[in-house]
Amino acid sequence: MSVADYLAGEKVSPLKHEFVDGEIFGMAGASDNHNRIVGDLYALLLSKLDSSKCEPFFGDIKVRASQTVYYYPDVLVSCEEDPEDPYFRNNPIMIIEVTSPSTERIDRSEKLLYYLQIAGLQEYVVIDQHRMNVEVHRRQGNGGWLTYCFNESDDVVELTSVELSIPLPDIYRRVQFEKDANRDG
Repeated sequence: MSVADYLAGEKVSPLKHEFVDGEIFGMAGASDNHNRIVGDLYALLLSKLDSSKCEPFFGDIKVRASQTVYYYPDVLVSCEEDPEDPYFRNNPIMIIEVTSPSTERIDRSEKLLYYLQIAGLQEYVVIDQHRMNVEVHRRQGNGGWLTYCFNESDDVVELTSVELSIPLPDIYRRVQFEKDANRDG
């Protein structure tokens, strides 16, 4: 499938699909905990960026990770003043993915590799929905990347790209952890 056909099809499709080098992959629904984390982070970012040229998006705005790769991140922050297309962003400053058992491998490997190649990306955040664990991959001044891990109840997650500090328990404030973390979503 061509990129043009994919983009045209996504505008009318009742289901969302990610596009990787000519192949499309349907997206599964998300759990309540997944939505709690995404919704709370979106609300915090929306409030923080209220008077900024940057704005957060969630759910339905794609990221063009390369000329032939499009993903739907859980949350992204974009400062693009005149985006090429209202359905995707080319150069977000931050991307957040909340993992589930079916997406964790892709979020931590394939997407990580593609996202870190986006020229303007400053942070890629991976959040585990089944336990308190947040990884922030942050671009350094020399262009390299460092990963910061937050998994203690007194940790504060620093999102320098948007100048926001969030106590780790606040990210999970309404999440109901299960003893059996094998549930997907």
